[in-house]
Amino acid sequence: MAEIGPRTFLDLLKQSGLVEPATLKKSLATLSAANEGVPLRLPQIAEHLVNGGLITGWQRDKLLEGKHKGFFLGAYRLLKLLGTGGMSTVYLAEHRLSQHRRAIKVLPRQRVSDKSYLDRFYREGRAAASLNHPNIVRIYDLDHEDDIHFMVMEYVEGTDLQELVCRDGPLSFEQSLDCVLQAASGLKHAHERKIVHRDVKPSNLLAGPDGTVKVLDLGLALMSEGVESLTNVHNERVMGTADYLAPEQAINSHEVDPRADIYSLGCTLYFLLTGQPPFPDGTIAQRIAAHQSRPAPLVNVLRADCPAVLAELCQVLMRKSREDRVQSCKELMAEVRAIRAGLRTAVAAGKQLEQKALAPAGAAQGLVGTGNPRGRPDSLPIPPETGKVPGDSRNGRPHGKPELDRPRPSPPREQLAGIPLRGGAAVLNGAVPQVNTGNSGRGAIPRASGLPAVGAVVSRSSNAVRVRGKSVWLIAGVVGLMFLVLLVVLVVALQLVK
Repeated sequence: MAEIGPRTFLDLLKQSGLVEPATLKKSLATLSAANEGVPLRLPQIAEHLVNGGLITGWQRDKLLEGKHKGFFLGAYRLLKLLGTGGMSTVYLAEHRLSQHRRAIKVLPRQRVSDKSYLDRFYREGRAAASLNHPNIVRIYDLDHEDDIHFMVMEYVEGTDLQELVCRDGPLSFEQSLDCVLQAASGLKHAHERKIVHRDVKPSNLLAGPDGTVKVLDLGLALMSEGVESLTNVHNERVMGTADYLAPEQAINSHEVDPRADIYSLGCTLYFLLTGQPPFPDGTIAQRIAAHQSRPAPLVNVLRADCPAVLAELCQVLMRKSREDRVQSCKELMAEVRAIRAGLRTAVAAGKQLEQKALAPAGAAQGLVGTGNPRGRPDSLPIPPETGKVPGDSRNGRPHGKPELDRPRPSPPREQLAGIPLRGGAAVLNGAVPQVNTGNSGRGAIPRASGLPAVGAVVSRSSNAVRVRGKSVWLIAGVVGLMFLVLLVVLVVALQLVK
């Protein structure tokens, strides 16, 4: 297409209705005055209007392409393109009167003649509009203008988890668990209203700037109460995204239940932790077959620092038989909270140990009990500064006469019994300890009986030396007193004899 000039551009802008004529005239007069009478060039005009907030960059590009239609839908002005999917295009829009910003999902014109896609589009709107939860993107309106069908949705500033991981790499353990916890909360709300999402994946989870995660795109939602499934009506047996598809959903999409969403959420957690889906290689058919027949590689094989209990959670969520998985989002949320609490406790303990390791050598601290190397219950700890036993003649003092006036140096730091440090966090045999939630049925996660007692530290200080010394002097005093009593008795006996 041939390039347009400034006059054509301004004519298109007037025809579009994006800017009021009086506002446009005033803005151009300001630009001409600043340009000191030099004729205005098209890039100058376009940039000035964008910088002044009269049009957006997306609107400018469309005008430069010679287009003046398609900037409005109903009561909304389209501001920019947010994304394009397989069955819709999403725009950022602003209400003409209230100026509230919304996301508008538009069904492509070529899909309107396809009854399956059109019905599914309105089905998503009806399903999502019935849901009101902070972790689900709200649907405000459904409408059409001629042959353009659109849905008005809540606009969430932020990034979907797919884009976030691709840009920044795998998330931290805490972030991953928090995202899954919030998504499970939203899905729980949907499941309680007999709605199964059927397309849970990282790109359908939006993370806002405040950390809130919202579930969106209920385009494949299945309402199981009194409504015949679209997949059944239109013979579409396999629906969903291959990398996150539950085995039973690949066989027949319209017979799934909430546990299919739990499987997909497990695959999503796997992606957040590793940066890849459980089966990233092969064709779509091969990946679907892998979900049905092969166990996914353990997360801690791909990410060595991953706690075993977190890797095990992924495996439980992705079990092939839905009867063997976590059975509900409520149960899943309890598991996630328990694991997250264990992680936080272990990290806090690790930081405490690191601080104690950096404490001055003379600070009074305990010593971990390591057993009795001499087989005596009263054997004394060996200070690391000397490597010798207090009271030993090798220290320059007679054995058995401990020094009582001067405090001994304390050991360098405490350690949790049985928990070495790894990467700044306390770890129990390579796995972060966790709290037992009491789930003993199917889908329950094997775990340790609980966190080791942080206070169970054996402490032996110079008090042991003082107690031992006092005992010696006490015995000597008793013996001396007995000697005096005997002497008095002898003196009295001699006086009686005389």
